[in-house]
Parts: sequence; C-alpha cells; structure tokens
Amino acid sequence: MPSSSPKSIFHARPSTPSSFSLFSSSSSSRKSSSSFFFIIIIFLFFSLFLLFSLLKPTALHNCPNPNPKSVRVLWDHDASASSSNAAALSNNINRHKVMGFVGIFTGFGSVGRRVSLRKTWFPSDPNGLQRLEEATGLAFRFIIGRTSDRSKMSALQREVAQYDDFIQLDIQEEYSKLPYKTLAYFKAAYALFEADFYVKADDDIYLRPDRLSLLLAHERSHPQTYIGCMKKGPVFTDPKLKWYEPLSNLLGTEYFLHAYGPIYALSADVVSSLVALRNNSFRMFSNEDVTIGAWMLAMNVNHENNKELCAPDCTPTSIAVWDIPKCSGLCNPEKRMLELHQKESCTQSPTVESDE
Repeated sequence: MPSSSPKSIFHARPSTPSSFSLFSSSSSSRKSSSSFFFIIIIFLFFSLFLLFSLLKPTALHNCPNPNPKSVRVLWDHDASASSSNAAALSNNINRHKVMGFVGIFTGFGSVGRRVSLRKTWFPSDPNGLQRLEEATGLAFRFIIGRTSDRSKMSALQREVAQYDDFIQLDIQEEYSKLPYKTLAYFKAAYALFEADFYVKADDDIYLRPDRLSLLLAHERSHPQTYIGCMKKGPVFTDPKLKWYEPLSNLLGTEYFLHAYGPIYALSADVVSSLVALRNNSFRMFSNEDVTIGAWMLAMNVNHENNKELCAPDCTPTSIAVWDIPKCSGLCNPEKRMLELHQKESCTQSPTVESDE
C-alpha cells in the first residue's frame, strides 16, 4: 500500500475582540451571550477539524507494508489482439532494475513446498528478499495462476498478505496450461522488471542464489542467450506416459536440444522478442520445456549448456540441486529441501571454489 504524504494541518481560530463591553440593558446582554455561544461553537468545530487532520495521516502510515512486492498481472485472452501489451506496460511504469529476475513456479497444492523453501534458501519476509536482492542482484517471486476454488484463492490471499512474495497471473493454474503460464510469466516479468536475464525455476529445487548470480554475471558475446541443463531424447508418443506429446508428428522421433524444465534462463533480448509477438502466434506443445526449446530453435539464440543447474547433490560448484533423472525436481521436496539445508556442503561452502 503506497504511503500518502500527510495532509497540511491548518491552525484556525475565530476572530474575537480583545474585550467585551457589558451593558445594563437586557437586549445587549442577550446579544453578548449569543455571540459568546457562537464563538464557542466555532472553536469546537475547528478543534475537531484539527484533531481529524492529525489522526488521519497516522492511520495511513500504520500500513504494514508501504511498498508491496506482490502484484497481479492480467492475461490478454483476445487471441486477435496484440500481446505487446506487456511492452506497452513496461513503457508506462518504472521497471525495477536488477541483474536477474527469478520466478519460482508454484501451485495451489504446493503450500508445503513453499513452507520448506522459506525455511531454507528462499527468504521468509520482504526485508529478507530485499537483502538477497542487494547481495546477489537477483529479485525472487513465487509465480502462481488462479483457480475457481474460492477457498484456495482465499488461502492464497492470506499467504500473499503474510509474505508478500508473489506474482499472480491471470492464467488457470493447471499442469496442462503450463506452456501458457510460462509465456504469461515472461511477459509479466519483462513488464515489471528491467533485467539482463529472466529465470524460470520450479519450487522443488534447492538453489544457491549466490552462484546463480555469478553465472548470469558472466560476460557473453551473444546478446540472445538460452542457459540451462541441456538434453535430447526420444519423443513420447504413448498417451499413457506422463510426458506424452500429442503433436509428436511435428517433432519426429527425437527432441531437439533444449533445457530441462526445473530451471533455465533467457536473456533480455530473447524475452523482449517473446513479448513483441501475439499470444496466439506461438506453437504450444504439451510440455513446457519442449515448448520453450522450440521457440528458442526458431530464434537466433546461443544455447549455453551448464550441468551445474542439474546437480544431483550439493558440490563446491553446484547451482541447482534436484534428483535427476529419478524426478523432475527433488523427490519428496518438502523433506529433501530441509535435509539438504542441513548439509554443510549445501549451505557452508563458499560461492567460488578455492584454488588451493
């Protein structure tokens, strides 16, 4: 809630004569008495006005968070309309400047994951988020859509009010809509933040923000960069499989090079190209990581493969830890996140490995 500047306080007093003349006549006495009561009424009126003026700014300044970090972003559902609305929005607001923006994808069934994250590497209060941003140059927010379940939406609003660390997208929160949520995320992030890189991460990975910061800070000759733990593999054509691809006939038998979904980063030039296109001009595959990979294949981007973004355990150089290839994230993340945070190799190892 933005703080308001206090209203000016006006000190007003009734204009009164320096002395009163008392007359023996009853009419004069009545006039004098009436004038006296009139003055008293005026004085009380201005006293109440002064008291109201003093109290109102105090109520405004008692706002629990004068600079809220959580926002809601609307999605353009009109397929024929230009989705450059995000670019237009970014020109009309002061985008917050950071080196990198990291959106942690989460859902309504992931309350336990967020609890574990806030107990480990993700700050649990707005001041902690600010300190992490100042230390790393990275801003972090949870990214979530919407649901028709009113009780879940109410619970989310209570969590937003408590932690103030969300960006809410006007996208139905469900797994089948993940490619749409991802596109909406990059457009919203670009509109709100002026960053060199925009990172998409899942809420079931253990992250070292300090090392992610160093990775993004590297000098690169190519302005359009796609960073991730890259992979190839067979296209899933069996409808019974989790990662079944209905549009497999467009892909052939093997996927092209693309990053694993739990974490990857796109440079600002790449995201600005996504922002400039209409929402309905993108090919949406069933899987989000394949969808992003297809878009990157169509662009003149540099694929930067970094295996430290998919480390199976904490090491002196690991950036993101998750249980590859057993799970697409940490298996049992609520428990594993806390276990990893207890390990010295995860929390106490320096940002940069010693040369000694």
